[in-house]
Amino acid sequence: MRIRIVATYVLLLLFATAISVVAIRQALLIRLDERIRETLQQEVEEFTLFAERGIDPRTGEQFLEENNLKGVFRTYLRRNVPAEGEEILTFTGTKFEGSRLTQRSAVSPLEEDEALTQHFSTLRTVERAEVETPGGPARYVAVPVKQNGEIVGRLVVANFTAQERAEVNEAVSVVAIVGASVLLFGSIVAFAAAGRVLRPVRNLDDTARSITETDLTRRIEVDGHDELAQLGGTFNTMLDRLESAFESQRDFARDAGHELRTPLTIVRGHLELLDDDPVERQKTVALVTDELDRMSRFVADLSLLANAERPDFLRLDTVELGELGDELTSKARALAPRDWTLEASCNGVVVADRQRLTEAIMNLAENASAQTQEGDRIALGTSINGRWASLWVADEGPGIATERQEEIFDRFKRGSESSRHSGSGLGLAIVRAIAEAHGGRVSLNSRPGAGARFTVRIPVDQLYEGPAA
Repeated sequence: MRIRIVATYVLLLLFATAISVVAIRQALLIRLDERIRETLQQEVEEFTLFAERGIDPRTGEQFLEENNLKGVFRTYLRRNVPAEGEEILTFTGTKFEGSRLTQRSAVSPLEEDEALTQHFSTLRTVERAEVETPGGPARYVAVPVKQNGEIVGRLVVANFTAQERAEVNEAVSVVAIVGASVLLFGSIVAFAAAGRVLRPVRNLDDTARSITETDLTRRIEVDGHDELAQLGGTFNTMLDRLESAFESQRDFARDAGHELRTPLTIVRGHLELLDDDPVERQKTVALVTDELDRMSRFVADLSLLANAERPDFLRLDTVELGELGDELTSKARALAPRDWTLEASCNGVVVADRQRLTEAIMNLAENASAQTQEGDRIALGTSINGRWASLWVADEGPGIATERQEEIFDRFKRGSESSRHSGSGLGLAIVRAIAEAHGGRVSLNSRPGAGARFTVRIPVDQLYEGPAA
């Protein structure tokens, strides 16, 4: 990633530098062309003023030399010193009259080009162009000189651009060298900066590589509040959840092993002591069958919890709460000799999985019967309040201490020591899983010595797409 970031930065900087160099060169050439054009035009205007008034436009003095065209040309060439890289040619009629160059120039490039001078001598209109000459490229303006409406001569002012273009190219070369230096320095700085910026990412990678199933304690040091710090914080939070999930898995495996080990030990012990006495054999078979049934129920409960988060866990249908309450109360009476009552019932309809709700409430009813004595009152009820439907089971048992009311919904937790061997410890976990699968929750209202009230709340308006298959 570091190389990609630096490469991207360098490419962008290189592109910007190239665009800048090209733009600077183009701007300098445009300014050069404008200056040459203005210089040529100024030279033509000066000659026009000179020829019309016989006045030197630079000094304002009157010329006393002969005022015929040939004399005007000679006087103009003698008194006018061309600028650097400039040449002036004059023609009387179609005859080349004379020229003047920059003082250090010895040979006239335009005069050497016979075809070009021939072209100039026959011009009848103003012409501006650029040509290649023995002295290099030249920009010129050629103007016919008229007298009484007739063309009596020509004036050509040319500017050789090679030297000035060379100066432009030299300036552009300097800019390019500076740009290359900036590019090199910027690349070094970018490489170092990218390394510093990506250090948390490397730490994240190192931490991720060092994490194993048996060691999830490593965390990333988070400094600052930027995006990388947020990424590190999010990664640490994910590790916290993973560590909690792995610990829960280990606890689950340990507790499940313990729950299975007890009946297996009982079964093995009785089978090892099995003798030929028919009565003892029958007792042993009954005991082994009971333990195997308990193991089967335990495995079924584990399977239910494992499938609770699957999308097909629920089979939604319309459920009439009043009818369901009567049915649950009737089924509960078969669990144990208690004073089972339906203390409240409503006639509302909800969308839910009737079988799963029955399983949850019967788990609560079985748990209540395990915490009470014969003849104790256990109440069931249903109600609808707004968008929530409630189903509850309330008993008059010993109650549950406040500090244990949250943990009893965890797997392998039991409501009291007296029921430690009466169940698998998965009943309340199953109730919570069924409630949460419906988009609801299960709550507990209890205090020691005052019984317990478990309430399953589910939303009334579950998404329903027709009868379950």
